Amino acid sequence: MNEKRRKPVTIAEAVNGFLSRRGLARRVEQAEAVVDWPNVVGPQIASVTQPISITPDGTLFVAVSTHSWMNELSLMEPDLLAALNKGEGRDKVRKIRFQLRR
Repeated sequence: MNEKRRKPVTIAEAVNGFLSRRGLARRVEQAEAVVDWPNVVGPQIASVTQPISITPDGTLFVAVSTHSWMNELSLMEPDLLAALNKGEGRDKVRKIRFQLRR
């Protein structure tokens, strides 16, 4: 019997290894922008928005409750991008596309 014996690893290490081998680690890190959205924008904006998804090229799609908020957030896009991209090691969010929530 020539079984390779491997040292036990944590679940986090196993998942990170799997994602890296499959080429998915970058996308998972990029998707953190969706999770981070409420913390980045604060409770007032978070209450009228919902992050939906992020594309591989860095476009974040966010649903907005009203046209007024959509206009206001469009004007705030440079500041929102700067706040989202503040963290190290994540692929940049390049654009935010706001769409009216249905």
